[in-house]
Amino acid sequence: MENLMFVYWSCKVLWTVLVTTLGYSSSLPVGEDALCTAEELAKYRIIFTGKWSQTAFPKQYPLYRPPAQWSSLLGVTHSSDYSMWKKNEYASNGVRDFAEKGEAWALMKEIEEAGEKIQSVHGIFSAPAISSGTGQTSTELEVHPRHPLVSFVVRIVPSPDWFVGIDSLNLCEGDHWMDEVSVDLFPYDAGTDSGFTFSSPNFATIPQDTVTEITCSSPSHPANSFYYPKLKILPPIAQVTMVKLKKSQLGLSAPFINLPAKSNEIIDTVSETPLDCEVSQWSSWGLCRGVCRETGTKIRTRFVLLQPANNGMPCPNLDEETGCEPENCV
Repeated sequence: MENLMFVYWSCKVLWTVLVTTLGYSSSLPVGEDALCTAEELAKYRIIFTGKWSQTAFPKQYPLYRPPAQWSSLLGVTHSSDYSMWKKNEYASNGVRDFAEKGEAWALMKEIEEAGEKIQSVHGIFSAPAISSGTGQTSTELEVHPRHPLVSFVVRIVPSPDWFVGIDSLNLCEGDHWMDEVSVDLFPYDAGTDSGFTFSSPNFATIPQDTVTEITCSSPSHPANSFYYPKLKILPPIAQVTMVKLKKSQLGLSAPFINLPAKSNEIIDTVSETPLDCEVSQWSSWGLCRGVCRETGTKIRTRFVLLQPANNGMPCPNLDEETGCEPENCV
C-alpha cells in the first residue's frame, strides 16, 4: 500500500512539473491577458485619424519645411510579458530612433528579439504615413487569446522626439473580443531630446528622461509648442479606432471613416483653440524730445512675438509715450 501511495504521489508531482514546464515553454501569459478565453483568433481593422489642425493647435503650427504630418504607424500584438513603451519609464533605443527620426529598423528588431526569446509577440503591423496633420490611414491586425494586447507608435512630424500611441490595450473581455473601441490620443515626449518646439534642432537629453505626456501646461514654458495655459486639457491630436472584422470581411479592405470623396483630409470637428497675442518686453525709453523749459516726450516700443488666432486676445499697443524734461538745453 505504501508503495502504491508513493507511486501515486510521484506521478502527481511529475504531472504538475510537466504542466508547469509546458505552460512556460508555450509562454502562457501572466496578468490581465491570462483571463482571455475568447475564440482562437480575431482580426481587426485599425484606423488612425490625425486631428492636428491649425484650428485646434494654432501655436507655431508647421506650415512648411516640413509641414505638419504623421509618420507611418508601427504596432505589435503581444502578451503582458512584452512592452513597446510605457509612460514614466525610459524609452528603448528603438523607440528613441522612431520618435526622433522615424526610423523603424531598431524598434522592429527589438520586437522580433522579444518574440524569439519569450514568445510574447504574436505579430507586427504597420500603416502608411499621412502627409498632412489631418487625415487617415489604416491596416489590419490579428490578436490571439495569449496575445490580446495592442501597442503602437506614430511620430509627430516635425518634432524633437514627440509621438502618439497606445500602450497595451486589451481587446479581449473574458470570453469574447471587443467589437469596436476608439481612443483619443495625446502627445508624448520620448525623453530623449530637449527641444521645446516643433522645429527645435536636435539636442540630446543627457541623462535620458522618462516618457512623459505633453499637456497644455507641461512643460511649463511659454516656448513649448503645446503650451496653452488657458486650456484645462489639450484637444485630442489624433484618434484610433479598432473594429473587429467579421468572417465575411476578412481579406477585404475597409473604407476610411468620415473621409470626403476627393481627399484624404478629414472634416475638422474640433472646436477652435483661441491663441492670445504675445508681445516682447518694453524697450528702454528713447531720448526726450521737445523745446527747452517745456515738457517734452519720450517713447518706448515692443514687438509682436506671436500673432493672435481663433478669436484670441488681440495685440496691445506696441508703443508708449510719456512726458519728460528735455536735457542738454542751451
